Amino acid sequence: MRDYLAEIYRLGHGKAWVSNTAIADELDVSSPAAVRMVRRLDELGLVEHVPYQGVKLLKTGEKVALLSIRRHRLVERFLVNQLQFGWHEVHDQADSLQKGINQILEDRIDMLMGYPKTCPHGDPIPTKDGVMPLLGDKPLKVVPPGSRGKISRVRERHEDKLQYMGSIGLVPGAKFELISRAPFDGPLRLKLDRNEQVIGHELASSIWVISKPPIAKE
Repeated sequence: MRDYLAEIYRLGHGKAWVSNTAIADELDVSSPAAVRMVRRLDELGLVEHVPYQGVKLLKTGEKVALLSIRRHRLVERFLVNQLQFGWHEVHDQADSLQKGINQILEDRIDMLMGYPKTCPHGDPIPTKDGVMPLLGDKPLKVVPPGSRGKISRVRERHEDKLQYMGSIGLVPGAKFELISRAPFDGPLRLKLDRNEQVIGHELASSIWVISKPPIAKE
């Protein structure tokens, strides 16, 4: 149930309606299995389910989802910081490990790492009270050319993509300048520190940034 609630939160960013098909795809379960679980969550008062529209978290379900996401992201951070896993390896590992962690272990992991604010991918770690911190960032694909700032998070799960992005410096905290963006969802040219990289629209859509608008030319 926690896995479903957390996935509904991620897919809908905590607000939007999410389809049963999207839930089934992300959790790698059959559509009938997803429908059965959604109905059960609806009966328990954790979600609102409207046929042909989808499912959305209610307040009680949102808190359970955020506490599950908190544990997952803390475990991801532990795997990278303490066990030296690559950031591209930790999602599935954290999925398995978090199921065996109780509140005492979670608190100890949090303390051991100095109460981290984000996971290795830059996503904020919800508080113990089930509150999601706001970063004030935006997708790279919407910022205008000439903008400068830093990468706040990378919203991607696929190992091969994360490994590639790490190899070219597209990681949280990296400073960037958007040099140009081709029209019609074309490639973007970025300056990362002293190096330039060209990335496609699909890859850019998973990068979120905190940026300043370009300086107006006189």
